[in-house]
Amino acid sequence: MSANIFFTLSLLLATAISGCSTTANDELAEAKKAIAESNAIYFQSFAKGDSSIFIDRYAPDACIMAPGTPALCGKDAPLTFFRIAYRQIGLRNGKFITTRVYGGGNGYVTEEGIWQSFDANNVMFDDGKFLVLWKKTAIGWKMYRDSFSSNHPAH
Repeated sequence: MSANIFFTLSLLLATAISGCSTTANDELAEAKKAIAESNAIYFQSFAKGDSSIFIDRYAPDACIMAPGTPALCGKDAPLTFFRIAYRQIGLRNGKFITTRVYGGGNGYVTEEGIWQSFDANNVMFDDGKFLVLWKKTAIGWKMYRDSFSSNHPAH
């Protein structure tokens, strides 16, 4: 192989690799922005008693994997979970603190963080950690797998 052809192939390969890296970095930045925006309004659904805000955070094929219960999966899972959290648990507000978002380049990213839950009197009644697998859908980044656990023993 001549030096010219080798140089040209090397340059093409380097450009392709660099382009993939840029695409992955762009996707990660886009996902981080969408996650921050989603998390900023997530708990408004409980403060307002509006399940539509909550449901819109999730992909239609999402699974919510709460501790001590089987996973809730499918298009009805977010509404089912919202009703339980709102009516039975008394969730009225909360807070997410994202500590890391990683992945990118394949339509999925993982968010890691901690959460706090508040009742109607704005008293924190639970806190814990979470992992959320986000999926890029035709309508934006949505929660695909939502798994969390409390920092406290089960009652």
